[in-house]
Amino acid sequence: MMSGRRTAILVFLAALLALTGLLSLLAGAIELSPGEVLRILLSHAGLASVEGIDSTRIMVLEQLRLPRLLLGIFTGAALGAAGCTLQGLFRNPLADPGLLGVSSGAALGAVAVMVLGAGPGQSFAHFPGQFAIPVAAFAGGLAATALVYRLGQVNGRSDMATMLLAGIAINAVALAGTSLLTYYADDLQLRGLVFWQMGSLGNADWQRLLFALPALGAALLLLPRYAGLLNAVLLGEAEARHLGFHLQRDKKILIAVVALLTGLAVSLTGVIGFVGLVAPHILRLVTGPDHRTLLPGSALLGAILLVAADSLARLVAQPAEIPIGIITALLGGPFFLWLLLRNRRKVLA
Repeated sequence: MMSGRRTAILVFLAALLALTGLLSLLAGAIELSPGEVLRILLSHAGLASVEGIDSTRIMVLEQLRLPRLLLGIFTGAALGAAGCTLQGLFRNPLADPGLLGVSSGAALGAVAVMVLGAGPGQSFAHFPGQFAIPVAAFAGGLAATALVYRLGQVNGRSDMATMLLAGIAINAVALAGTSLLTYYADDLQLRGLVFWQMGSLGNADWQRLLFALPALGAALLLLPRYAGLLNAVLLGEAEARHLGFHLQRDKKILIAVVALLTGLAVSLTGVIGFVGLVAPHILRLVTGPDHRTLLPGSALLGAILLVAADSLARLVAQPAEIPIGIITALLGGPFFLWLLLRNRRKVLA
């Protein structure tokens, strides 16, 4: 029964993602009909003809909207799965790559390469080391995650309040470092950095996708293997050890995977907050705490939320677009305050 319900939830989320993705392909300054989108996509398999469709519309779909959609799906899935993993691993319902400093650490690593790695007058978009920014973002995210986890340990146990405070402190330090590097950037670098730090899927292209998607896909496929461990950790770390889990080794693996997902997401889209907080919470209200459903479901819901936010960002101020980080912050900030008030009522009760 439970397995059937879990399958039904995941199938529903997959269908909702497909619908959200289709609407994203249709939305924009140049409108496309569902029939045109379907014909263009099927033409690559030889199942349809694009005769009669303007070449500009074909280019908009193939070179702009389709890679943007895929980047939104994988980035949203990465942030949703990373947030779900952190909440389970730290047993902290407020854990999130942004709130715990993981995103800020990744951003600091990426900005360091963007500013210090590129020569004067050279923007980071043309920096020749295509692996440098993702690697630096991964290293920054990994360092921040490991530090938060280390500081959050009190007498061998994870203390939620200490962990959250450590995340706030690391966030502040990383943001200060990012601001300092931004201050020393030249005009060309500064223009790109300002928009990058607000988060956007506007830089999506096939080259970036082919570089990042294999690593993102592998990490997302790996996480569900640790659903049993995360379920056991909810009972307590001592109980998880008694159940036979190699807790210290598996924690290090999960921290590295979270840093990889967050670092790649930040290097591709800039800092996009609250997706990793909102997606697992919404899903947990429906499915309960079982990570066998939560991990894949959070990835799907994170993708849905980010694709929907990107569509809204493109439609609100056509033909310009609002940075997607602003949209997610406007939606996620009130949600975070609601969570704080909800947890406070539970404590007072």
